Amino acid sequence: METESRRYSRMEEDGESNTEIVSRPKAKHTIGEETQCNDIITVESSNPTSLQSTRMKHCSKAPSGLLASVITTVFMAALLFGVVWSITQKQTSPGGNLFGIISLFLCAMFGGKLVGMIHLPTLPPFPPLLGMLLAGLLLRNVPYVTDAVQIDPAWSAALRNISLAIILTRAGLGLDPTALRRLKAVCVRVAVGPCAVEASTVALMSHFLMGLPWIWAFILGFVLSAVSPAVVVPSMLLLQKEGYGVEKGIPTLLMAAGSFDDILSITGFTTCLGVAFASGSSLYNLGRGMLEVGGGTIVGIILGLFLHFFPSSDQEDVVLKRSAMLLGLAVFSVFGSRVAGFPGAGGLCTLVMAFIASLGWGDQKAPVAAVVGRFWDFFQPLLFGLIGAEIKISTLNPNLPLGLGLVCISVGLMVRVLVTLSVVLFAGFTLKEKLFIAVAWVPKATVQAAIGSTSLDMAH
Repeated sequence: METESRRYSRMEEDGESNTEIVSRPKAKHTIGEETQCNDIITVESSNPTSLQSTRMKHCSKAPSGLLASVITTVFMAALLFGVVWSITQKQTSPGGNLFGIISLFLCAMFGGKLVGMIHLPTLPPFPPLLGMLLAGLLLRNVPYVTDAVQIDPAWSAALRNISLAIILTRAGLGLDPTALRRLKAVCVRVAVGPCAVEASTVALMSHFLMGLPWIWAFILGFVLSAVSPAVVVPSMLLLQKEGYGVEKGIPTLLMAAGSFDDILSITGFTTCLGVAFASGSSLYNLGRGMLEVGGGTIVGIILGLFLHFFPSSDQEDVVLKRSAMLLGLAVFSVFGSRVAGFPGAGGLCTLVMAFIASLGWGDQKAPVAAVVGRFWDFFQPLLFGLIGAEIKISTLNPNLPLGLGLVCISVGLMVRVLVTLSVVLFAGFTLKEKLFIAVAWVPKATVQAAIGSTSLDMAH
């Protein structure tokens, strides 16, 4: 080992004192290994009254892997609480709104990581969203914990809508124009057929089995018939990234049809709700649904063309500016459409806007999609944790026919699967692909959490 020698001498007024560093080996650092040894230093001091020799050696093993990840995560969680507490104080104490949001976020992240680590030999990995849903469900229903974790309903709805805007933006950026052009007729059939038939089936079952009035039966049917873009879109993006179904355009088909399916469900729901509470004529509500489709599409095209030209590609930090403007317009579209009284238009506007902008950006859309993906990584635990927290078991009435309700839901899902199979029967897919599309068109989460309690709140 190469060594360096240095010699220092210092004369003091009251006597002679020499301090000599005999040897100082060159620091040893091994890149790629966990062992890191610092300098070995020998210090000899000659003094008329004392002779001191000190040898210091420090060799440390840097933590890495799972241990380092756990330490980092725990420290960041504690730091998050500390920073927010230092700013708001009371809001981050148990029972405060920010305490509930942060606790839910951290528990949902932990639940998602835990479920994602489960691997069974003959089954694919479990999606992390199951752990996030379970975390929210436990926080809402465990005694004493429920009292400490309180989230304001307005904050919960706002965070869910922001998450919905982000995931629809990702969907728009991930659409394949070639596949969409080839499957446009199939897309309309998949969006309209299963939703309408499932809503009608649930309405019939709930009317004859549970005795609900016809208008309330159809309200229930349209609430249950909406597919969840928050579940479908991330799954399709993952499959698209791995190359599954890309040649046939299956991810693009399901992502594009999801927004139209939701618009149809929300339009049917608001129409029936207006009839039930006499808040407007049925013809007006039907016309408003058509306005949501047309208006959302037109505004999305205009905003997408604007993002194509601004910011221009010669500006600095163009990826950051494009990402900020795209996400800002997406959130504004979702919230602004609700303020304007057209709640179904915001999601479609966001989807179309992101798609048109991605067409203009071409190959330059990949960095923007990566930034949007990082935002989704943050909001995904919040979204599914909040959805799980909407389920409060103590509010269930044991006198209600819960078994009959489960029968209505199960029959509606079976009919939906069969109808989905029929509408893609002659679309050029293989049997396995048809079965996959039918099963992938089942998930329920976001729309049900958003509009499920609306009729109950209005009735109260």
